[in-house]
Amino acid sequence: MSKFLLVCCFAVFLAGCGTSVPLSDVPVIDGVVKPVGSGGSELAQPGGATTSVAQVDVSKNGNQASTTAVPNIVYFDFDSYVVKPEFQSLVTTQARIIKSLPARKAMLEGHADERGGREYNLALGQKRAEAVAGALSILGVSQSQMEAVSFGEEKPAVLGTDEDAYAKNRRVEIRTQ
Repeated sequence: MSKFLLVCCFAVFLAGCGTSVPLSDVPVIDGVVKPVGSGGSELAQPGGATTSVAQVDVSKNGNQASTTAVPNIVYFDFDSYVVKPEFQSLVTTQARIIKSLPARKAMLEGHADERGGREYNLALGQKRAEAVAGALSILGVSQSQMEAVSFGEEKPAVLGTDEDAYAKNRRVEIRTQ
């Protein structure tokens, strides 16, 4: 019951964070967009000055490089599947990418460190992947675009038995296809 309440509180927290946009992040320009030729558009600025705005190719091949440079790993605390607040911006960025490409699927791969039994770690990895899926869903990503899978302890990112290695293995990798 306490886990259910914790998940509900987290969902409410994410819903509240996802709807507020600081006004400093939104550029405001008093101008008019008018088409110019085939390469882009021109933005009329106050006072008669103009600036050129190039069109962006968002095709599958053209956008591949931009999505690979974006961080895509959410790390977790020991024996936990709660998405930490420090990864909220990463999840928000991934949600924007996934929503902008409706034909793409996101594979959410849950992992655990080697401590614990095999079945326990598979279940924990699944819960971690589903927690990230829930956060993405709250931010507007369609359930049909996501698949949560668990690899448990089977695919460690780092080999080792110290806390640094364990911390890097407790993760969810967001892979878009």
